[in-house]
Amino acid sequence: MNLSSQPQQRASHAWFRGAVLLTSVLFGWLGASAQDAQDKTSTGILSPLPVGAPQFVNYRFDVNFRTDSVGIGSFSSGVLQPGTAAASGFDGVRILTLEQAKAQAAAANNPLVRLGELSVEVAKQHRLGVQGLYFPNISTQMENLHFNKATGQVITIQGPLGMTHMVSANIINKNQTAFNLAVAQPVTPLFAIYQLVKIARADENIARVKAGLPVKEIANRVEKNYFDLLVAQRELTSTEAGAKKIQAKWLRASNSGGPGISVEQETEMAAAEKAVLLASSQVKELTVSLNDMLGLPEGTTLELLAPSPLVEDMSLKEATEDATAANPAVVEAEQTAIKAHAGEKLSKMAYFPVLAIVGGYANQNALGVILPRDFGYLGLVSTWTVFDGFKREHGVKEVRAQAEMAELAVQLTKAKVAAGVKSSYLELERSRQLYQLARRMVSAAQVMDASYQSDDQDVKAAQARMEADMFRAELEYRQAYAKVKALMGVK
Repeated sequence: MNLSSQPQQRASHAWFRGAVLLTSVLFGWLGASAQDAQDKTSTGILSPLPVGAPQFVNYRFDVNFRTDSVGIGSFSSGVLQPGTAAASGFDGVRILTLEQAKAQAAAANNPLVRLGELSVEVAKQHRLGVQGLYFPNISTQMENLHFNKATGQVITIQGPLGMTHMVSANIINKNQTAFNLAVAQPVTPLFAIYQLVKIARADENIARVKAGLPVKEIANRVEKNYFDLLVAQRELTSTEAGAKKIQAKWLRASNSGGPGISVEQETEMAAAEKAVLLASSQVKELTVSLNDMLGLPEGTTLELLAPSPLVEDMSLKEATEDATAANPAVVEAEQTAIKAHAGEKLSKMAYFPVLAIVGGYANQNALGVILPRDFGYLGLVSTWTVFDGFKREHGVKEVRAQAEMAELAVQLTKAKVAAGVKSSYLELERSRQLYQLARRMVSAAQVMDASYQSDDQDVKAAQARMEADMFRAELEYRQAYAKVKALMGVK
């Protein structure tokens, strides 16, 4: 062993321990500074403009008992405070706006949306198929027959001595092949086809109107879940602030040398813990529900940005006029009336004769004696029903009554929609006023809160409650506006 190297090794080990100690102190100081920066928020109530949403985690409210003194429980949470830079830096955190959420939900594979698209496609293809009846019908026919016996003796010749002689004349050959190419162009049925196309087009218009309803329904559900989550996050912030206030109160009581833990302390701390757990569970449930709507991976944490204030300028007269013209129920009633009138005209055409132009080309050897081997032909084919037991007369009367019923249904539907628009518009005005009042209260609180301490838990709780009330009012306002737009038929 080399004794001269021992002092060098001791110096190296001492330098290494010193470096480790210095690094630990440095990281400890940085962690404490970061914690202080996170705990210190700006003075006053947060603005309702876009802010970060807290990240929900498990909460612990521990109460330690000692015989010599009161051990006050320490409330710890992993809440990600809104507006911190770490909110968008963690893996699994998704920052969303309301419009992005609606767009992503609409783009997700939703069977209701696909069902609406398929219904439109079915109606469209049916209409195109009916329109195809305008064009001539081209058909071909081919037959190849072989009889096992001769077609028979058909001519008898009497001889000079009174004897008869049978001579075979094969009008129909024993072995025969025939090919026919026929073209038929309807003439009088063209008027009936025109009415059938009108009926098919009306069905297509109804399908298009109904196809947009699932998209609107999905957007409304996403909007409601979005605002419910915003409210739940603010309520979670309020309960956390209340729990911290309780913690600080009992901490001051223990430092003042008061008696041991009391029943009041246990009850109050347990109630605070329960409130935090319930609020956290509500945030988690709403987050899972919104992730499912958007097709996001399970466990994704959502950082929701408060949407921009809704601005709408709509009069009752404008809403009523648009609703009676473009409401889905009104459109369906009007298209049903069109179908009924087309059916009435169609029923009257049962009195018309059916006339068609027929032409073609044939090549055959079955009737070689009567017809040439190949030939072409052109002509008219017509049929007409003279009497059918008054079935046509009763059919016309039935469809005429149905058309009158459809016209009355249009009037009743428009009146019903107009009444619904009036009621929904009054609800929209009421919700608009409540929402504007809630926003003014939040704005006024921002000014008044300048004199409070930034770490005052009462201020934080009041801030969160006021924002939650504002988001509830905004959700009600948006739902009322969406209801009026749905009555107006606005996409």
